[in-house]
Amino acid sequence: MTSKTSESTPPDKLAPRPSFIPKVNKMTASDITASLKAGFSDFLARPVMSSFFGLFYAVFGILFVWCLVWLGKIWMIIPAIIGFPLVAPFAAAGLYEMSRRLQKGESFGWSDILGVMANQRKREMGWMAFVTLFIFWVWIYQIRLLLAIILKNASFADFDGFLSTVFFTPQGWTFLAVGTCTGAILSAALFSVTVIAMPMLLDRETNFVSAMLTSIRVVTENPVIMLSWAAIISVTMLLSLVPAFLGLIFTLPILGHTTWHLYQRALPPVDKSPVEPSS
Repeated sequence: MTSKTSESTPPDKLAPRPSFIPKVNKMTASDITASLKAGFSDFLARPVMSSFFGLFYAVFGILFVWCLVWLGKIWMIIPAIIGFPLVAPFAAAGLYEMSRRLQKGESFGWSDILGVMANQRKREMGWMAFVTLFIFWVWIYQIRLLLAIILKNASFADFDGFLSTVFFTPQGWTFLAVGTCTGAILSAALFSVTVIAMPMLLDRETNFVSAMLTSIRVVTENPVIMLSWAAIISVTMLLSLVPAFLGLIFTLPILGHTTWHLYQRALPPVDKSPVEPSS
């Protein structure tokens, strides 16, 4: 069945309110717990459709790694696998829309969700995709730079040789330490600007700059809660990559649905949300 409630569907083109951001709520650990329960409930409500997005993401990851092997870019495999979750927030747009409709009690089908996702190219979500992919590119580039500086452009005949160099030589340990610190900074920056911005752009009339500022404000005003959520995402995603990316079939949709509900708890309702000029 598809929904006949057209007024709740995000329009193709919105007139964003420039330079205004909403107030943010004070959050507690119970918000994460309640959001996880709601996210899991959304997954169980539509397990096949939810898993489709996780499967698509997993297959893309497998093909991405296979292409690196085929191109002989052995050194890129580990940073690509570690950095791959950075683009997950954008990949979860369909999951946000599913949770939005489930929350409103609407019926929907594949065409409804895929149609909303396709229409995001006409909205501000495209700019957020650019920000996400840019930070991912910076991550890959800085790994290449560290490889040249620390490992002196060492030649790796195969993946085992790369692992041996990285994990069993002093230069490799330095490479891992510096790369991990740099990656943590980039991941924290991307998390801060996207965790609330992605679902907010789907749900509200705003521009991507205001959405990013709102997301940063939520993180800075609720640092412990949001960093805890970031840790949950990081550990879950990395563990999901171990079985050949297949764990993402289940974990990505649950995390995506949960993020929607966490966003709902982070900001007051749209019609009651006081706004103030952003500086």
